[in-house]
Amino acid sequence: MIHIKLFESVGSFAENKDLARDIRMKRLIPALDKGEAIILDFKNIDSATQSFIHALISDLIRNYGAEVLDKISFKNCNETTQKIINIVVDYMQESE
Repeated sequence: MIHIKLFESVGSFAENKDLARDIRMKRLIPALDKGEAIILDFKNIDSATQSFIHALISDLIRNYGAEVLDKISFKNCNETTQKIINIVVDYMQESE
């Protein structure tokens, strides 16, 4: 299992979609390709933009299917961030 503490990379406001893409490409995809489960830890993150979350997980859902969400845990999300994650997940599942 890989535990990714997002605050260390993105700070308290997760908005930079280029950083999200880098995390996806360099950490999430290699872990998934090895069959590892992932914890995305949002501790100390006050807010995240929809574009950040989209850049972080949408390609994973597109390429691995919705079942990839069984391997990803979203930890320490505040209510606002959880809503944004749900919006992106719902959108991606509808577009399949």
